Amino acid sequence: MGSTAAPAMADIPSLWAAVTPPGPGCPPLQGDLQTDAIVIGAGFTGLSTALHLRQAGTEVVVLEAAEPGWGGSGRNNGQVIPTLTRPDPDDIEARFGAAGERFVLMLRDCAALLFDIVSEHGIEAEAEQTGWVQPVHSPGRIRIAERRCSQWRARGAPVELLDRAEVCRMTGSDAWHGGFWNRTGGHVNPLALARGMARTVMNQGARLYGHSPVLHYEHRDGLWHVRTPTGTARAPALVLATNAYTDAFASTLAPRIAHQVVPVFSWQMATEPLDPAVQQAILPGRQAMSDTHGELYFARPDARGRLVTGGNLLFTLHERARLSAYVARRLARLWPIIGQVHFDYVWKGYVGMTDDFMPRFHRLGPNGWAWAGCNGRAVALSFALGREFARAVGGTPEDRLALPFTEPRPLPMRNLIRHVAPWMLLRYRMLDRREI
Repeated sequence: MGSTAAPAMADIPSLWAAVTPPGPGCPPLQGDLQTDAIVIGAGFTGLSTALHLRQAGTEVVVLEAAEPGWGGSGRNNGQVIPTLTRPDPDDIEARFGAAGERFVLMLRDCAALLFDIVSEHGIEAEAEQTGWVQPVHSPGRIRIAERRCSQWRARGAPVELLDRAEVCRMTGSDAWHGGFWNRTGGHVNPLALARGMARTVMNQGARLYGHSPVLHYEHRDGLWHVRTPTGTARAPALVLATNAYTDAFASTLAPRIAHQVVPVFSWQMATEPLDPAVQQAILPGRQAMSDTHGELYFARPDARGRLVTGGNLLFTLHERARLSAYVARRLARLWPIIGQVHFDYVWKGYVGMTDDFMPRFHRLGPNGWAWAGCNGRAVALSFALGREFARAVGGTPEDRLALPFTEPRPLPMRNLIRHVAPWMLLRYRMLDRREI
């Protein structure tokens, strides 16, 4: 029934786990309880949902399979990015109409919402709203930056097109050919943010139970009934916020939702603290950066003088050592001043990928809601989704929600796709070398 792949990641130490104070105590659910709303998952979406429900006066119980932030919310790079990876506003609106328009506006403001919540509640998450920059890696791909900048500017986003000299000044590297940036983005310590959000929602009166993986849920007699190994809970409303980890602890939880997403390992890495002169030379304005490569180049500074980056390889043999050498060479190409690079921390977590790079939003039944498919852009988006799910639970009509709902569409041969997905790196590398 359960899966051991995800729990096995617990013994791979991350930078965030090493530097972040412990989270609040969250005992397992014992016995039976009834409440107004049940949230499954104590990542960013679940915690944001709980916060907004409590602010509306709704009683809420959060059930987490491990600890707050244990999954993708605490294992990512910490970049706060107010866009999707591939679909641009015109694409989203053409596909989903009015719901797509509302979703685009929510996406536009999602990074600002995250930093506002951090500030309002005094959450110590090393939050820096320094902006997010997307450099382009070949001359022809400046068209990507031009298109995205034009479309987001038309929706009121604070974006700016950058020429090659401006990107060089912003990144400290002449490797790119221009790009664009959004001033509302930035970066955080994601595990500190998750644990701080957990404290905040508990202080607001939410009940949060850890080590309580949900094995099954169903709607009957006007209530949602949820079962864990040691307890049960009932409520008129339910929000499933488990994303790439939906079937990590129980394959029976929501298979149709889980099987439309391919969990792919994403490796993150933190250098040893850099010399102060090197820190001033690399991303001197402390922006978050991820470029236009399919095999993504990304980096951001942390609060201790490290550069936090990452990557992937085709083969898992000696993966940490090989990846460290591979990414070290990349950093030396981008920033020769960095010299010989050593990584103190190398860790991984799941990213939930969909076949069209769009997240999936679903109605589970009467006042039951779910989503999955972050595609590597869930940090900022999750906070806005939590607010939206709280509005849904509170009775906001669907034609006013910024959620383009669809029916679950499980991927045929999803388990096979999951095993061959790393080989997509070959295709990305080939496309990255082609001009457009």
